[in-house]
Amino acid sequence: MSKFTFLKVLSLMSLMLFIYTSCAEKEQAVAPLQQITVVKVLSSDVPIYSEFIGEVYGEKDIPIRARVEGYLEGIYFEEGSEVNEDQLLYSIDPLPYQAKVNAKISEVAAVKTLMVKAKSDLDRYIPLAKLNAVSKSDLDAAQANYDASVSAVEAAKANLKSAQIELGYCKIYSPINGIIGITKARVGDFVGRDPNPVILNTVSETNHIKVRFYLTESDYLFIAREYIEEREEQEKRKDNVEIILSDGSTYKHKGTIDFVDRGIDATTGSILVQADFTNPEGILRPGLYAKVRIAARRIEGAIVIPDRCIMELQGINSVYVVSDTNTVHSLLISTGPALGDYRLVKEGLQTGDMIVIDALQKVRDGMKIDPQVVEFESKTNQQFD
Repeated sequence: MSKFTFLKVLSLMSLMLFIYTSCAEKEQAVAPLQQITVVKVLSSDVPIYSEFIGEVYGEKDIPIRARVEGYLEGIYFEEGSEVNEDQLLYSIDPLPYQAKVNAKISEVAAVKTLMVKAKSDLDRYIPLAKLNAVSKSDLDAAQANYDASVSAVEAAKANLKSAQIELGYCKIYSPINGIIGITKARVGDFVGRDPNPVILNTVSETNHIKVRFYLTESDYLFIAREYIEEREEQEKRKDNVEIILSDGSTYKHKGTIDFVDRGIDATTGSILVQADFTNPEGILRPGLYAKVRIAARRIEGAIVIPDRCIMELQGINSVYVVSDTNTVHSLLISTGPALGDYRLVKEGLQTGDMIVIDALQKVRDGMKIDPQVVEFESKTNQQFD
């Protein structure tokens, strides 16, 4: 190969390398932008809630007591079932109390006999005293004897009545319509005296239920002030109490506060509050624990964003905001309380801003992206317009 030919080939190879490099740089320059999902910042009228731990009680929780001692003879209900008012629940061996009644009947008969004799003696002494055939002291003694016999009859009748009442306590009836629990004594157990069961069971009326919870002094003052400031609004929506059950679900019927204790408990620094809820499906039972959520106030035009858009580092919160040129910028924000899986933003964002919701680890400050606008689907059923 001649020197001229070699140089020609070398020039051709250099030209091809230049063309290849230029094409590669051009391809790199026109590489597509990364698609990143973003959501639009919303504004809405937002209720602000306070949450407390409460316990569920029945509208009425009536203990079923053994009011006399004895051996349990019969149980006449199915545990956990509904019972009716005046339905027979338990019976206690009545024989000792029936014997007592019989003895009291005999006592009444005996004192009545003595009263009849005393009355006869008095009737005989009265005409004799008028004829001065007996002394005045004999007449007074006969009168006193009769009066004492009358009192003895009344006392004997009262003792008989007491014995009959005790005999009646051997049969125990339901005081209300409601649901009865598990029995604390079985047939053959001696009941009515500690340590043996005195309270045999409990019947609860659950068409309505009560949820009791405690507020600290500061919580009480905050809610009371908010209520006073927005009294008219509160009156429009009286059912402003919700309960969240232990499985995380929100009970579908809202309740109303129907009782606030007269004062603060000095030992705990808290005040007892009670809310009333309807329970038509019978889901709620006494003894359940629930999280009570009270709508304390409402913020108009509040800024809310999905909680997962927020990046937190050492107590400082920030989000990635997408500008009009599709450039990502990190922005510090000040946040408020959580609203389900949303969060209230106090400062830093405006309605209509676009913020990154997914793939936060893939973006960086100053990066250009291809934003894909999506609607956030709340898993806690929060909805904002």
